[in-house]
Amino acid sequence: MNYEFLTVEETAKILKVTKMTIYRYIKAGKLTAYKVGKDFRINKSEFDKFILAIKQG
Repeated sequence: MNYEFLTVEETAKILKVTKMTIYRYIKAGKLTAYKVGKDFRINKSEFDKFILAIKQG
């Protein structure tokens, strides 16, 4: 299996929003993330599902 993860910073840059917005999405359960140490990582496939849900919206 090939796992690819995005950081909060990378995700925010892709979506052109602030890091705080990404943290809010994570806290609200809109975006699945995994805590690694002090940082969050977003699985690329979960990110793709999130984008698809927004498009279908």
